[in-house]
Amino acid sequence: MIWVPGGLYHMGSEKYYPEEAPVHRVKVGVFWMDRTPVTNAQFKRFVKATGHVTEAERKPNAKDYPGARPEMLFAGSLVFAPQPNITDLRDWRQWWEFRKGADWRHPEGRGSTLRGRDDHPVVHVAYADALAFARWAGKDLPTEAEWEFAARGGLDRAEFAWGDELNPDGRQMANTWQGAFPVENQMLDGYAGTSPVEAFPQNGYGLFDVIGNCWEWTQDWYNSAHTGDAPKACCVPENPRGGVMERSFDPALPQIRIPRRVLKGGSHLCAPNYCQRYRPAARHAEAVDTSTSHLSFRCVLRVAEE
Repeated sequence: MIWVPGGLYHMGSEKYYPEEAPVHRVKVGVFWMDRTPVTNAQFKRFVKATGHVTEAERKPNAKDYPGARPEMLFAGSLVFAPQPNITDLRDWRQWWEFRKGADWRHPEGRGSTLRGRDDHPVVHVAYADALAFARWAGKDLPTEAEWEFAARGGLDRAEFAWGDELNPDGRQMANTWQGAFPVENQMLDGYAGTSPVEAFPQNGYGLFDVIGNCWEWTQDWYNSAHTGDAPKACCVPENPRGGVMERSFDPALPQIRIPRRVLKGGSHLCAPNYCQRYRPAARHAEAVDTSTSHLSFRCVLRVAEE
């Protein structure tokens, strides 16, 4: 883990997406943070020790999804699989497929493996899966404010985790998408999918992959207006056999049946023409029961300040 000194910083941005505003001053305490996202090798040790079964590996309960077509109630997860002729970038269903058998062991679905990817971030993990790992490790998931402060690496108000240029001197600083998403990936960074967690430069605090590669879970409930690091009603209860015992509800938006948490960091699918969320200030909503092929997490350990 990496020591993050804490302090006062300007959270958010008013230059890109409305949910990132307003910029406001936030203070975070000192904490330790995993230097990389949790890897497949680390998650494998957790599963071996606990017998945890991820949400993607379990058939959904029909009672939790009223109105769902029975043939869609199968164990699986969302996999990036663009259709050949995409005409409308507003319809994400043209490049996401809920694929049977896709889970952390089988990133592309049945028949795929983790061979050669032990040092890649674990994917296809829902919020409860990330939280279960954190508790097993004696840690916690970061708040949104902690995550953003750490990702900035001491560069308050900078656009990116390394400064104000996306590609300084033409250098690819993170695993993102180059080309016209989702049909043309020029792979200037060397990767079409996930990459090893230390493949790109670390930030000012020594953290890797805070931008790109995979989105990361945080504790915060999502709200379309930036509310900063408000008190949490955390967290989704654990089931000792794996999965969720009961659904929690977002106290801020109780009308949403499946609550959403804030994701940070962007992923290898973020592109200039579609999703410019490869920045510390960027944020995205994700339903707690959802897992995808570009979603991971890292943990923190808080310490009392003297």
